[in-house]
Amino acid sequence: MKEPISITAIGSISPLGKTSEETWQNYLKDVHFFEQKAFGDDKEWAAPLSKDSKKEIEELKNSDNKYKSLDDSVLYALYASRDAIAKAGWKEGDDFGINIGSSRGATALFEKYHQEFLENNRTATLSSPTTTLGNISSWVAHDLKTKGPEISHSITCSTALHSVLNGVAWIRSGMANKFLVGGSEAALTPFTIAQMKALKIYSQFKAGDSPEPNKIGFPSRALDFEKEKSTMILGEGASVMCLEKGVSENTLAVIEGVGYATEPLRHNISISTDAECFQGSMKMALGEIDPDEVDAIVMHAPGTIKGDISEYKAIEKVFCNKLPFLTTNKWKVGHTFGASGALSIELAVLMLQHQQIVKVPFITYSSTPDKLNKVLVNAVGFGGNAVSILLSRNV
Repeated sequence: MKEPISITAIGSISPLGKTSEETWQNYLKDVHFFEQKAFGDDKEWAAPLSKDSKKEIEELKNSDNKYKSLDDSVLYALYASRDAIAKAGWKEGDDFGINIGSSRGATALFEKYHQEFLENNRTATLSSPTTTLGNISSWVAHDLKTKGPEISHSITCSTALHSVLNGVAWIRSGMANKFLVGGSEAALTPFTIAQMKALKIYSQFKAGDSPEPNKIGFPSRALDFEKEKSTMILGEGASVMCLEKGVSENTLAVIEGVGYATEPLRHNISISTDAECFQGSMKMALGEIDPDEVDAIVMHAPGTIKGDISEYKAIEKVFCNKLPFLTTNKWKVGHTFGASGALSIELAVLMLQHQQIVKVPFITYSSTPDKLNKVLVNAVGFGGNAVSILLSRNV
């Protein structure tokens, strides 16, 4: 990339916490944040926000009568966005742009309104305006009183990283100097869980499945290449980041490269055995940079058999005999769909800041990097739309 673009702040709310400090401390613990929740008549594994975080969202919802009709996906984005711009020192009323996407959008509200329609053959007045995808960025723009452009989109599970691509493009074009980008997802609903179960990829982990005696173990075994069945679990949350032109004392990490590619479609949900899309996106993000300079990769790794191993094989193709340190956060917080890439960037930035790696318990690491200078972040969604973002430490 010709002109450096910095991440100057990150705001998030997820099962890991609602502050950067809480999130980092929970990354350092060898525990997961899943629980069994009732979805209809069945209980399934999921990673919801903590009770403390839910309380914060409830207070936000009740702080303004207009917010009481909003879906959690919008409220999560509002909460994270307020935090991010406060950290960056941006002011309400500035002309920064906003691009916050979601894979599913206002899932709970949509299901609620649809159920009302099935029962009464009519629906509430606000059913349409509160369930459109543009709802997320529009309400964030209203809340922060920004005068810049506002964009919402859905590009399945790579949505948040596509938001980063878009923010970078706006800044590099000269049409904006600052952009708030990220993703938000609140899809822990019966119909969404049923859809994932229908794909035969959702975790059916039972306590007796644990390889460790007398321990529950980990319901999601993302990056466990020996697993015999898929173990994807859904989580919820939002993560947004402030992008600014240039490098300053506020810079947390520099976006050194961006890449994207689309898989030649052979099936509605699958990718090739060596993830051609990831090979393309990673090579584009690297550009002229020697692959040996990359110290770590935060993988997409959804916890499915094919998804995990195909991304790994793509990394082998691109990095050959010297693989970077590999990690993911989905064994802790599950797959947060459109927000997942932004949460992965948060993990990458935290590792760069603290100069400390976060290991996955299913991998035996033969070596680990002494220093972290460059970290690559991957995301991909149904249809094979991959994005890779190369971050470097601000030194």
